[in-house]
Amino acid sequence: MTDKPMIGRRQVLAGAGVAAAIAAGGGIASAAQAQAPSDAAWDHECDVLCVGSGAAAGTAAITALAAGAKVLMVEKMPILGGTTAKSGGVTWIFNHFIFREQGIADPKADALRYVVRYGYPRQYNPNSPTLGLDATRFGVVEAFYDHGAAAIDHLRDLGAVQFKQFRLFQVDKPAPDYADHLPENKVPTGRALEPAVGSGSSQGGGSLASQMHAYLKAKGTPILTRTRVTRLIKDASGRVIGAEAKQGDKLLRIKATKGVVFGTGGYSHNAALCDMHQPAVYGTCSTPGSTGDFIPIAQEAGAMMGNMGFGWRSQVVLGEALKTRGIGLGAFVLPGDSMILVNKYGKRVVNEKRDYNDRTQAHFSYDPAHEEYPNHLMFMLFDERSIDAFGGAFPFPVNKAEQPHLIEGMSWDEVFAKIDAQLAGWQDRTGGVRLASEFGANAKAAITAFNGYAKKGVDPEFGRGKYLYDREWHLLFSARREGTTQPANPFPNNTMHPFAAKGPFYAIVLAPGTLDTAGGPQINAHAQVLGANGLPIPGLYAAGNCVAAPTGQAYLGAGGTIGPAVTFGYIAGKHAVTA
Repeated sequence: MTDKPMIGRRQVLAGAGVAAAIAAGGGIASAAQAQAPSDAAWDHECDVLCVGSGAAAGTAAITALAAGAKVLMVEKMPILGGTTAKSGGVTWIFNHFIFREQGIADPKADALRYVVRYGYPRQYNPNSPTLGLDATRFGVVEAFYDHGAAAIDHLRDLGAVQFKQFRLFQVDKPAPDYADHLPENKVPTGRALEPAVGSGSSQGGGSLASQMHAYLKAKGTPILTRTRVTRLIKDASGRVIGAEAKQGDKLLRIKATKGVVFGTGGYSHNAALCDMHQPAVYGTCSTPGSTGDFIPIAQEAGAMMGNMGFGWRSQVVLGEALKTRGIGLGAFVLPGDSMILVNKYGKRVVNEKRDYNDRTQAHFSYDPAHEEYPNHLMFMLFDERSIDAFGGAFPFPVNKAEQPHLIEGMSWDEVFAKIDAQLAGWQDRTGGVRLASEFGANAKAAITAFNGYAKKGVDPEFGRGKYLYDREWHLLFSARREGTTQPANPFPNNTMHPFAAKGPFYAIVLAPGTLDTAGGPQINAHAQVLGANGLPIPGLYAAGNCVAAPTGQAYLGAGGTIGPAVTFGYIAGKHAVTA
């Protein structure tokens, strides 16, 4: 057979124009379900068809191949790797090989309590045998613990990907989890792994994905790019036995005798789905292929939808996101020590050093007394010290001209007036957000109060710097710039420093965005997609951001998206071959 070019090098696509072109060209599958063709009508045949090319699909393909299956991978984009290739490649896993080598216990009962307490706080019941979850969702959480370390070991044993522990290089310590302080978390540091080759935030994900693709290619596995799956094919019994795909103008019918595994990413670049299911998504770090293709395909197959509103969240610079939905970077761990966030009323509403996923959710608080979301946009206020000392840590620029959405003024009143003028130009796209009349007075009061907290080292309002996560991740994202004239922070809490008494002062408008969404069909502990009756749809599997997140709303730690993707990709590939 003749395949499209196999692409092995990492490239990153970004931009709303590309995403729009995908949607306009049929990025979302048609709803019709194809009928099984005769044996002579199949264009390709395999045992396991893996749709997508990121960590989830890659792990599924490697696992199925190692079990003796004939595997075919298809990717709709012209490059491989999906959003995995744009990430840091960190993979968060319970009880992994390094813990076992070091004799560090990571007991299952404690681990499950951590996941459910963090990921499903409204359902969590420590006295329930399923911790308050239904049997299906609890089974999925259990499967993450039971098979995560085995997935990593399998990739290592095969020589597909090697891992090492992810460490914060400034302090040379294992990274703290994002909720290291929860009492349920008995092993609060060290669960994050990264590729042993090509690691680092700028190339880790590219290394992870490319190592997977290199392994598959070395084994002769065909990989088709520019090939978009549009429909599932079932036999008379209702079992999924293949799929239809479009490759340019050509229609392909692909037979998969043992199963079809989807690892196609979320729907962050599908504005209509985001408007329907997400509280707000102004911009996303996901690649433009994240248009939610699997959702209508799964629905037509009769899938049960899990929580559609989950997402992996980060704040984004509003001005940048309004220009292009596909942004280069999110405002992950906010840099600076003389810096706060305030809402439209000029009030602090969150610990500014909280992790990106949890901090972004502060945007969604509803005020029933005024029928509004007062934190819909937030305003990052900082002084010359922070931009000088930490310039280059996004969204602070090294050179002010590099950040076109930076607001500067010699007084706070000048800064506040410029913020409101910026909002006026965007109000048709932000629900009309403008600064409240009391913004200036409240913001100045918040700065004065914060200065007092910084001198004492204690933030009584939001606990900034209280926990290990705040302090050690601050060191990573607020490393002092070489050549800065600013002294090291002499105050007791390294995340807080009083603001300067005189300008210049600065502001950047932040809005909610995503790394990607994490909502979709419900899977079970075998990574099988469930039907509306709660039973598995035979032959249909999924993992990664195209399904309802196995860990709920919890971003457990660095690599909290890739860890479950690798685990359930492994589970899917193994189960498809042996079922």
